[in-house]
Amino acid sequence: MGENDVMPVGDVGAQPDQPWSRRRLRSTNERLLLDRLRSAGAASRAQLARETGLSKPTVSSALAALAEAGLVHEVGTHAPERGRVAVLYAPDPSAGYALGIDIGRGWLRVAVANLDGELVARADVRNRARSSGALADLVVTTAQQVVGNSGVGHDEVAHAVVGTPGVYDAERRRVRYAMHLPGWGRAGLVDRMREELGVPLEVHNDANLAALGEYTYGVGSGSRLFAYIMIGTGLGMGVVSEGRLFTGAHGGAGEIGFLPWPGQQQLQTLEDAVSGVAVVESARRFGMTGQLTAKAVFDAARQGHPAAVKAVGLESERIAHTVAAAAAVLDPDLVVLGGGVGHSVDLLLRPVRENLRALTPLRPKIVPSRLGEDAVLLGAVATALGTARDVVFERRSAP
Repeated sequence: MGENDVMPVGDVGAQPDQPWSRRRLRSTNERLLLDRLRSAGAASRAQLARETGLSKPTVSSALAALAEAGLVHEVGTHAPERGRVAVLYAPDPSAGYALGIDIGRGWLRVAVANLDGELVARADVRNRARSSGALADLVVTTAQQVVGNSGVGHDEVAHAVVGTPGVYDAERRRVRYAMHLPGWGRAGLVDRMREELGVPLEVHNDANLAALGEYTYGVGSGSRLFAYIMIGTGLGMGVVSEGRLFTGAHGGAGEIGFLPWPGQQQLQTLEDAVSGVAVVESARRFGMTGQLTAKAVFDAARQGHPAAVKAVGLESERIAHTVAAAAAVLDPDLVVLGGGVGHSVDLLLRPVRENLRALTPLRPKIVPSRLGEDAVLLGAVATALGTARDVVFERRSAP
């Protein structure tokens, strides 16, 4: 079949001899080969022809075009037992770059990755911003420094993704429900960062990105439906089904921190009961004194401090209720515990599982995050890469 091996989908009436139609056929063939090389690794022309069903002349022509565009390159040779030595091709990771940004209350993490997903530069800086404007400045300045230190040209960064607490309202272009970042919901902040960075930028909830990061690089790989529960300054959940995020009608799916929870004097939220702040409050109520953080409470519990042990026990009960609620609504095959509190799974995992058995017959597998504090950043990178690869292909393959 040669150059017309693959017909463009949904264009039944197109005439293959028309110039625009031939370009679309070539582009479709090139994208097919590029996707195959990216998903399954380096291959020879003969191997690509066998696996894709394209003719060898079509594969040769498409690879030549991809190489000329800088999208693939030769990475070695393969010497079969019989026949000639074959050249192996792979995607060129330096054809473009993606930018991932994780905005947290305590830390700002920024990384640049090539199209293979390899981090080529990274910075982790303390978030000491005292206003939303100062935080926006810190994001832009840090991102620009990371790109500059990477040796990557600014115009080579094809796409950027920001992870932040709260829910991004695309219609109003502002973040909602970022309770622990005062003023972060102010209109114009996202537009300002996008303009000053000069890179196409999208914003996602941090727990959602952590879930995608864990699915792509961590323990969630291969899961049919899993929930990532982020327990730190706040409480959030990301849900990945068949490799795709489930965000709900308005982006609020997974905002389990808003669930009501009975308090001692008044109705509170689940976030009030489960977050790191709740661990500190429980420890104080049980008799601990001094400058306390959630980490300090967990460290004291490891040393057998009675009040800390009781606080951690109460936290495990409440996390079990959180998992039970997620299990009843979602029926996940896997629940991943992450965030700052999630780092203390050595103390939490067994009692959470035991409490869950007493609460519900629904018992998903519960495991700690493999990515730890990098989950949101790597999820942002993975999401940015998905778009960056498309953008780079369109730019470089355009006639």
